[in-house]
Amino acid sequence: MASSARVSSGDLFVFYGLLKQGASGQPASLPLATAGEFGSSCRFRGRMVDLGGFPGVVAGDELCHGILWTVHDIAIVPTMDDFEDVTDDPVTSLYLRKRIAVCDDAGAETGETAWIYWYNKDVSDCPAVTGGNWPLDAGRNRK
Repeated sequence: MASSARVSSGDLFVFYGLLKQGASGQPASLPLATAGEFGSSCRFRGRMVDLGGFPGVVAGDELCHGILWTVHDIAIVPTMDDFEDVTDDPVTSLYLRKRIAVCDDAGAETGETAWIYWYNKDVSDCPAVTGGNWPLDAGRNRK
């Protein structure tokens, strides 16, 4: 596992790309449907970019789309971190696992927080994802 932040059973995650339910490119090695439960769609603040077959989210104020997922078996978290290239070194880590505020469709914070994989590299040459919503059929497996 790469993040020092502790995940507990029952914690929410926001998936916005390859980990969304039904996304092409979703890794077969992650038993998301058995280790947790997919929930409703949600919104969050950031800026979503296309990294060439998978998205990343960085700081921004755009309203992005995601899917909530509740983790039940925390043993999956190190495998998820590995898939997202989260390391113990925040300088070399491709993504960082951090907590964000969950928003409703109008952009108001709901009071819930969720873990998200936040992109940790320069995105100055990356195109924005239209409407902050990564299409389910646009992904390719990174690993």
